[in-house]
Amino acid sequence: MSPNVLALLAFLPILLAAILLVGLRWPARRAMPLVFFFSSAIAMYFWEMSFNRVLASTLQGLVITAGVLWIIFGAILLLNTLKHSGAIQSIRAGFITISPDRRVQAIIIAWLFGSFIEGASGFGTTAAIVAPLLVAIGFPAMAAVMLGMLVQSTPVSFGAVGTPIIIGIPGGLNTEALSIQLLANGSNWETYIQLITSQVAIIHALVGSSIPLIMVLMMTRFFGKEKSWKAGFAILPFALFAGLAFTIPYTITGVFLGPEFPSLLGGLIGLAIVTTAARFNFLTPKKSWDFASAKEWPAQWLGSIEIKIDNATSKPMSNARAWTPYILVGVLLVISRIFPSISNALKAVIIEFPNILGEAGVNANFMPLYLPGGILIFVACSAFFIYQMNWSTFRMAVSESSNTLLSAGFVLLFTIPMVRILINSGINTADIPSMPITMALFISNSVGNIYPLLAPSIGALGAFIAGSNTISNMMFSQFQFGVAENLGISSALIIAGQAIGAAAGNMIAIHNVVAASATVGLLGQEGTILRKTIWPTLYYVFFTGLLVLLAITVLGISDPLLA
Repeated sequence: MSPNVLALLAFLPILLAAILLVGLRWPARRAMPLVFFFSSAIAMYFWEMSFNRVLASTLQGLVITAGVLWIIFGAILLLNTLKHSGAIQSIRAGFITISPDRRVQAIIIAWLFGSFIEGASGFGTTAAIVAPLLVAIGFPAMAAVMLGMLVQSTPVSFGAVGTPIIIGIPGGLNTEALSIQLLANGSNWETYIQLITSQVAIIHALVGSSIPLIMVLMMTRFFGKEKSWKAGFAILPFALFAGLAFTIPYTITGVFLGPEFPSLLGGLIGLAIVTTAARFNFLTPKKSWDFASAKEWPAQWLGSIEIKIDNATSKPMSNARAWTPYILVGVLLVISRIFPSISNALKAVIIEFPNILGEAGVNANFMPLYLPGGILIFVACSAFFIYQMNWSTFRMAVSESSNTLLSAGFVLLFTIPMVRILINSGINTADIPSMPITMALFISNSVGNIYPLLAPSIGALGAFIAGSNTISNMMFSQFQFGVAENLGISSALIIAGQAIGAAAGNMIAIHNVVAASATVGLLGQEGTILRKTIWPTLYYVFFTGLLVLLAITVLGISDPLLA
């Protein structure tokens, strides 16, 4: 069979997912089981992959899924604990008193608070929290959803305390073979993944520092009284200041601490800096800006749900107390990552599955204490005592989180095993390279050295289809690695481009738009929102691709595999 036909066959599972999810608008819970069985059939029939290896790959994927769900549950449980304790209402109310200028409010709530929530929770929760908060303080529902979607860009690569990097990239690569290559070149996996983390943080900072300005420009252009860019540009100094207040600590923590911290600490530090600056009117415009009267808003701007901030919680709560659990998460994550004795103790609790079903190289493990989920669950339980909650209220938080886990888990039970089958298909009786490598060879031979410019677009496509940076990284990391290896260029940079593009793709992820729209009663306007968010997405992937291309072709940046 010709390489071109094999490349087409390898691409068919991804194409089927796109057709079902985007073209036919099937929900993922219906589409992904079909894609899983379709992928298995192609692997066994055309790649002549043994049934035992397909089954082993499926089990490997299920173990990886357990790690992802562990983090999701911890993140959502903490968020729901804050909601049911009244802490989230205190946090919301604190934002209102900072500035009457809607541009300042948008930057602080959507960009900085949204980035912090993304770092702590991820998985689409950011827009679902930011949108109703903005509506509650007087923003049009459509503007609120748009702003909530735009923040799902720069912080997303390190969302849910680094899950897209910690699980997404290793879950999408043949780490066994890669570790052998790295050791042969005097390096190791930890150094390689930290190199990718650093490059992701640096490029994100270069491209993403302008996102607050873009957010405000789009808000004033599409939702302002005069529908002009001018009011947006009037806040340019403050917007760039807010962008850098997040991206500078974000980059430093990414380079020196690892993937768990950039969005979490960048958001927290940025919030402290920018809210203080706004209170003292530092770099803010002299003339405040507001929307037209709500009576003048078009009907399509309005949601069907009336949202009000209710501060009549059972126990009044200070802002400092409300923020305590999130600060505790940051502290515990830092301690668990920078002190080897503590890190090793947490890693010692591990459930290992070597050579699953006797298949060499098909390994998996689960570290419940070291994965961020363990820390998040511990802090959520601690919040029960911090907030002096009663058991019935905490039980509601656990119940809601469990329901979210079940809905997310069903899709992942098919998606991640499907990805592992594609990756592990390289061991077969037909002696054909794995499906991602087959696609990579075709693309690299067709496009050549211009490919780095396109790498982020592949990541964005994956996020658009799957609605997840993590899943996009799982789907395409091996493909991106294969292209880089075939072209003899930095695989770390290409995978970094993949991760950044997948983050930007969240701005147009249909699942996220629907989830955010549902929180403000704006279902049915998803197409209108997507037509707005596509432009920042194109900006992000183009300039990311350009930076990756320049880094490789002009700066000659390499990585340990090319040493």
